[in-house]
Amino acid sequence: MALAPRSRRDRGLNYWPGYVDALSTLLLVIVFLLSIFVLGQFFLTQEISGRDTVMDRLNRQIAELTDLLALERSTRRELEDTLGSLESTLSESEAEQARLQAMLDAGEGVSDRAEELAEALVGEQEATSRAENQIDILNQQISALRRQIAALESALDASEARDRESQARIADLGSRLNVALAQRVQELARFRSDFFGRLRQILGERDDIRIVGDRFVFQSEVLFPLGTAELREGPQPELDRVAAAILELAEEIPPDIAWVLRVDGHTDDRPIATARFPSNWHLSSARAIEVVEYLIDAGVPPENLLAAGFGEFQPIDTGTTEEAYARNRRIEFKLTER
Repeated sequence: MALAPRSRRDRGLNYWPGYVDALSTLLLVIVFLLSIFVLGQFFLTQEISGRDTVMDRLNRQIAELTDLLALERSTRRELEDTLGSLESTLSESEAEQARLQAMLDAGEGVSDRAEELAEALVGEQEATSRAENQIDILNQQISALRRQIAALESALDASEARDRESQARIADLGSRLNVALAQRVQELARFRSDFFGRLRQILGERDDIRIVGDRFVFQSEVLFPLGTAELREGPQPELDRVAAAILELAEEIPPDIAWVLRVDGHTDDRPIATARFPSNWHLSSARAIEVVEYLIDAGVPPENLLAAGFGEFQPIDTGTTEEAYARNRRIEFKLTER
């Protein structure tokens, strides 16, 4: 009787492996999205780093000129204050000189007083002369300072004009770059349309070969026996026609357009576990590589080919019927930028 509860627990369902599989799949998707984001950030950083460098240099130049202009204006204010003080002293000296001269002319006081006043007058005159000399020097310094301020303001205006011109040039370059990229995308889209159009004409209307979005799709059974990655024995007319269409297209695409034909392998979601293919990842990748090697042997340049395996994780039919499984087992061809 004591063993009965434990037996029921042993027969209970173990959800842990399914939970781990789901968590691993979610982690792979997150890592894939983060990789795409990091790649986009890298190209965006390269795009704007040149603009940031130019703007930083111009901002530093403007800051230096602004500091120098503020220093010159402060010096000018100090000189003007000194000039005002000297002018006030000069006015007082002139008033004192006038008063002493009036007293001397009126004959007030004795001769000693007259001599004392005369000496004081001479002293005031000398002080006045020195003040006038200082005023002349200060006026010259102020004139030179004004010329320097005018030169600095002209340099600052020129720097701001260059800054505006640089910003306009950067904006123009960005606009032209966007236009050029859009033209490249349009050209590649046109070549992709021509390529798919030729394949459609060459291969004809077949249920096992079709177009899905921007991809040309072969059912895997057209090229491979079920559960293998070796092409069917004998000639492969479908792949020969694809290779011929690629070679014709390569003659038309300008050399400055970097393009690649990506061959994607897909499987259904039924697991496989053999010595050669431990998972559907291995099977789908091996099939894509086999097709790429066949196209290379047919004369397609290797630098224009790319093999990718997606396993069962990119289905086009989520059903569980044999027809749905057959639709998901496929080889896709996609013309894209390198």
